[in-house]
Amino acid sequence: MRPHPPLTPLVAALPSTVPFVGPEAQERERGRAFRARIGANESSFGPSPRVIERMAGIARDMWMYCDPDNHDLKVAAAAHHGVKVENVVVGEGIDGLLSLVARMYVAPGDAVVTSRGAYPTFNFHVAGVGGRLVTVPYHNDKESLDGLLAAVRKDKAPLVYLSNPDNPMGSWWEADELIRFIEALPETTMLVLDEAYGELGPASALPPIDISRPNIIRMRTFSKAYGLAGIRCGYAVAEAQVIRDFEKIRNHYGVSRMAQIAGVEALADQDYLQSVVARVAAGRRRIAGIAEQNGLKPLASATNFVTIDCGGDGAFALKVLQGLLSRDIFIRKPMVPVLDRCIRVSVGLDHELDIFAEELPGALAAARGN
Repeated sequence: MRPHPPLTPLVAALPSTVPFVGPEAQERERGRAFRARIGANESSFGPSPRVIERMAGIARDMWMYCDPDNHDLKVAAAAHHGVKVENVVVGEGIDGLLSLVARMYVAPGDAVVTSRGAYPTFNFHVAGVGGRLVTVPYHNDKESLDGLLAAVRKDKAPLVYLSNPDNPMGSWWEADELIRFIEALPETTMLVLDEAYGELGPASALPPIDISRPNIIRMRTFSKAYGLAGIRCGYAVAEAQVIRDFEKIRNHYGVSRMAQIAGVEALADQDYLQSVVARVAAGRRRIAGIAEQNGLKPLASATNFVTIDCGGDGAFALKVLQGLLSRDIFIRKPMVPVLDRCIRVSVGLDHELDIFAEELPGALAAARGN
């Protein structure tokens, strides 16, 4: 075997794992498609018709590179949130921005605080820069603000991650509790406040944006409520110097021309967004009803999915998930102890939820050995 050029010691020590195995990979392995794709928290409702029309109209212009400044989208996002353009950075979805944050604030060996079982892609990026994860257990199926704060202080962490509303449990904190948490953080600790589901939860869960604070980065995406997961586009709002620091290392040609224009159009059509929010709320109620009809407990959700307590342990919930997968229904589940007693079901189209309702009893019976 020929020798390979050596990796850096950091990369060589990393496991060959990825945060998620996508439904496409599962379909290839299975040799057939899923009938219901309700596991990735996408929006089956898709983007606004005006977004689709605009994207179709500019398809021929894709021979041009994107605007490396993301100017029009930054202007639109700034206007949407009532901040200045210098307070916005655009990236390849929240995932791309999280990668930059890890590079900006985490040196090898630094402690980074997050919740045990929270969004795994953040952990993936922290590991990639040599950070040391400090994880805090959920409390009553919510991320523990007091626990996160205590861990930050104990380990003098330069970075802490919090999602609100939360994935994978769908829970949320009200704005006043978040403000208390933010004000108690050391000024030397950067908070990443992931608001990927912010448009779908109650307005009372979103604190006013304060761009005077240099230790908070608010992140939003077009992947959820706006129905544009496939274009990989998101943005962050922060104090101006923080945004200038992003500019030092971001991929300036990373967000395509199509994504930038689609994002502008999506922000402009808030009427459509509100119609999606209403449909998601109806879908959450439907999923909760299906769960209850089968003797399961749905958790309150401020997202576009419902986490369902299967009433047993992690092994039982895994059997339920596997039973649904075998019936061609793509869902996911939390994997850490206590949370792993649950499955997680995304709001889908009516026919997808019909399939879920039809197949869940059989999956439960198989899991119970009936």
